Amino acid sequence: MKFHFQQALRALILLAFCGLIFQLHHTGDITKYINPKYSGLSQSASILFLILFFIQITRIWTSKKETEIHDHHHSHSCCHNNHDHDCSHDHDHGDSPFTVKKLLSYSIIVLPLMTGFFLPAKTLDASIADKKGGLAILGNQNKEDAGQVNLENIDESSADDFEEYSLEDNLEDFEEQIEQDPSVYEGEQVISKGEFEQLKKELNSSPVIKMDDFVFSLYYEEISKDINKFKGREIEFQGFVYKEEGLNSNQLVVSRFLITHCVADASMIGFLSELEDAPKLYDNMWIKVTGVIDAATYNGAELPLIKIKKWEEIEEPFIPYLYPINIRIL
Repeated sequence: MKFHFQQALRALILLAFCGLIFQLHHTGDITKYINPKYSGLSQSASILFLILFFIQITRIWTSKKETEIHDHHHSHSCCHNNHDHDCSHDHDHGDSPFTVKKLLSYSIIVLPLMTGFFLPAKTLDASIADKKGGLAILGNQNKEDAGQVNLENIDESSADDFEEYSLEDNLEDFEEQIEQDPSVYEGEQVISKGEFEQLKKELNSSPVIKMDDFVFSLYYEEISKDINKFKGREIEFQGFVYKEEGLNSNQLVVSRFLITHCVADASMIGFLSELEDAPKLYDNMWIKVTGVIDAATYNGAELPLIKIKKWEEIEEPFIPYLYPINIRIL
């Protein structure tokens, strides 16, 4: 039997990609790279890599006779197809010697595996918000894109009546599940049309606007569209601190990143806020705040302004990003 090192290396790479995707799903870190709605696709990719691995295994060892037949076949085929009858050829059958070019190719493929296994997933932070434009982005943001509410043609016949829906109770249960098993958050945020309308109704009627992760983007869009309608309302939410040059000493932005597809398309959403203790706070510090909604003007654009009444420092959530809500329609 003849052992083919390069074929074995290729099999190992395929298995490693399969293992990396499986690990990201097992730990829940996959949500730090992609929207959970695509978790099924990434799982399919993991299965595909595993299938290719098993196929590749068959190429690692060959008998002496198989090797001779293989070499003779390719030698004859290459010479026959070459018009100049020159048997030298550029394509690789997997057993040619290592070259600098080949080593570079393998290095490019292995690099994401090394970073994926040995480097922790880095969360987007205030430095990224600054590069994306910070408050200028919030001021010029298309209000329709801010919430990113998607409609999908999914049968709604099985949707439950939403009148008994309790957002606070469901959120507490959900957070408890995440602590026990981070992988539970790999589902898509899909609600029925009735549930969507109920959420908007709760926004308009509840004495305190509670911006949990599920409704954050939706409520942010609604408040940004008609700030005057919500002036004077009390609001609770959490996010990371972002301070931009040009803000007053008592001002900061409490921010979140919204991911539509993956981290590459992440957009910052958040509220300009005023707080007496603002000088004590620093970039990327996660805080939970309670305040009152007001309005402010920044570079000619009207923005919601939160006058913070109380705040507390919190740990960065395991899942720091927000994802759009998708609505089932008939």
